[in-house]
Amino acid sequence: EVCPPSCNCKSLGEMTDWHIDCSSRKLTEVPALPVNTKRLYLQNNSLTSVPPGALDSLHSLEEVKMFDNPWNCDCHILYLKLWLEDFSAPSLANIRCATPAPVRMKPFSQLTGNELGICKRLLPIKCLEFFWRDLILIAGVIIALILVAWALKFSKKLVCQINL
Repeated sequence: EVCPPSCNCKSLGEMTDWHIDCSSRKLTEVPALPVNTKRLYLQNNSLTSVPPGALDSLHSLEEVKMFDNPWNCDCHILYLKLWLEDFSAPSLANIRCATPAPVRMKPFSQLTGNELGICKRLLPIKCLEFFWRDLILIAGVIIALILVAWALKFSKKLVCQINL
């Protein structure tokens, strides 16, 4: 069946495009949606975030409404913010954060990178690991080049001594 459980679905035209109305259903997560969804209404639910990639297959989507959800605007909301910026920038103004306290009631469109960076990320640690690994590799290459240059210089002296 095409229609997600607990949603109302209407076919638009020749049963190829769908109007999916999941508004006011107390949903805590975005349901699996048909790829040919044209209109999606998820407003007035209990959604706090959307998993990365959950909306990427909706290439036919023309309209989306997601306001009146208790969005948790930490780094996990970044996928939804970027997806909405690409797909439906006007709807960003209608979507507001519920948590954490510093961004409560702030529109998605006004969120900055500093505000979304509340979660601890492993990226700086991994970057540091790459930095030390790269530094060791560069030092190894420099030492190898010095040894090759020294070996060439020594071999020239040896060749000169053998010729004499």
